[in-house]
Amino acid sequence: MIDVPLSVLDVAPVAAGRPAGEALAHTTALARRTEELGFRRFWVAEHHNMPAIASSAPAVLIAHLAASTSTIRVGSGGVMLPNHAPLVVAEQFGTLSALHPGRIDLGIGRAPGTDQATALALRRTVEGLSAEDFPQELGELMNFFSGAAARPITATPGLGENPEVWLLGSSGFSAQLAGLLGLPFAFAHHFSAVNTIPALALYRDRFRPSQWLDKPYAMVAVSTIVAETDERAQWLAAPGGLSFLRLRQGRPQPLPTPEEAAAYPYTDVERAFVTDRQVGQAIGSVETVRAALEGLLARTEADELMLTTMVYDVTERLRSLELARTLAT
Repeated sequence: MIDVPLSVLDVAPVAAGRPAGEALAHTTALARRTEELGFRRFWVAEHHNMPAIASSAPAVLIAHLAASTSTIRVGSGGVMLPNHAPLVVAEQFGTLSALHPGRIDLGIGRAPGTDQATALALRRTVEGLSAEDFPQELGELMNFFSGAAARPITATPGLGENPEVWLLGSSGFSAQLAGLLGLPFAFAHHFSAVNTIPALALYRDRFRPSQWLDKPYAMVAVSTIVAETDERAQWLAAPGGLSFLRLRQGRPQPLPTPEEAAAYPYTDVERAFVTDRQVGQAIGSVETVRAALEGLLARTEADELMLTTMVYDVTERLRSLELARTLAT
């Protein structure tokens, strides 16, 4: 059995031929069901200029999801700070925390979550687009919550409203910063499996006790698709693989159907790319996924796992999470 809490990361995948509103409705249904199943938290990720992803405005979506649920923690996985003024994020998540006390997580990333042209369109200036500015902007954001802001500005709501702040990462930079600040850390294993172990080691090595944590707390996000058989799970996973391939080729499109993915004429190089991307993912029957997740926990000693399920049909996504939940105590 998986003996750590399980949570869910969602991007509101937009299926080919279907409107974005339907994707958001499916994400809402998913949040309600994960609450019923006893998952700890439900996060949505910020991405832009991606036709397959509808979670471009996390604060807006989180407000809806929190109002549609009652107990599960709801948050961002994450808000990409280079895209936003720290004061805006403080006011948005201060408002969310005031509306839903004790239920809001603010996961923060330092990547733009998009291409540089789109990032520039979001911020409208090159200032703040460099990762080197991230620690300073993070400090400014957190100071708006604590009242320690250097400028005579009060975030309202924001001041005194304390969402649970996490740092997110797919390399060592945010891992070290999370450790130095004594914050919980979430690693994007589904993006960067090769860096998972080194980043978590850096986080734990650099960790300093803080007002938020007295010891490290690490969560690992992993692509997880569970079905009745390994073959069925691979069939369901194929659209996500093709979608990611198209994204890397600079031609992003809505999430294809399993049939379209199965019929796609992969070159050897493209097939190898999709196969390599599945390294570290948990895809298969209940038994296969149990072994994969238990192995991941043994290697990482994670305190929590966050499952992300990129599947075309919402019924299959729900079924996958229902089966995954049976693995945990």
